[in-house]
Amino acid sequence: MMRSLDIANTGMQAQTTNVETISNNIANMTTTGYKRRRAEFQDLIYQDLRRAGTMSSDTGDLVPAGAQVGLGVRTAGIYRINEQGTLEQTGNSLDLAIEGRGYFRVTLPSGEYAYTRDGTFSLSQDGTIVSADGYPLSPNISVPNNAENITIDQSGQVQYTLSGQTTAQVAGQLQLATFQNENGLAAMGQNLFTETTSSGTANLSTPQSEGYGSVRQGFVEESSVNVVTEITSLITAQRAYEMNSKVITASNEMLQTLTNLR
Repeated sequence: MMRSLDIANTGMQAQTTNVETISNNIANMTTTGYKRRRAEFQDLIYQDLRRAGTMSSDTGDLVPAGAQVGLGVRTAGIYRINEQGTLEQTGNSLDLAIEGRGYFRVTLPSGEYAYTRDGTFSLSQDGTIVSADGYPLSPNISVPNNAENITIDQSGQVQYTLSGQTTAQVAGQLQLATFQNENGLAAMGQNLFTETTSSGTANLSTPQSEGYGSVRQGFVEESSVNVVTEITSLITAQRAYEMNSKVITASNEMLQTLTNLR
């Protein structure tokens, strides 16, 4: 069988993955804190038809370049582009955005930790600050039921005042997590990530510490997806898929020519 059939097949599979990645970006263009993804590809191994550097004659003449045929392409990885999204003002006192590096840490029902850039928080029935799915912030921060004017400064300190009082009281201190390799985090859906061996363990500190971002109250971080860029990438992937399909068509016609020889 002609190698070109298998080679073009790997190209179509690669562009399918590329289109799936782009479509996921477009689907999440309004998802809070979403970071766009980019598929990366590598060429496959090569077959040596004539190895460079081998002798071509008894006199010791060497083949200068040789002949190698590539066997196609494969997906090397799908990377998150960890660029800052635009901050959108909401006016909600418990909407928080991270300006710079860092993730909020929440506690899952299993007791394990997860990490997120989605700062759409609210209060639970007992006054605990929780995520949109009800997962409490870690470290746990609670405010009394009669608390008023909850304020969170850029360093993550949470304060409130009680009805009839003017002196602010401290409810707790937010912490941010950073990782040596953010692309090593495993996405679990719901805007959440979990650490892996590749990401390294979480490094926790207060916002505005060296290497950590600051917290903006009343804002959320928008998706970093650029629609124009994604549509351009989609067109490129579609054209690449079509070209690979044309290779299969041409290879098939060549095989038909061989079978029709008399």
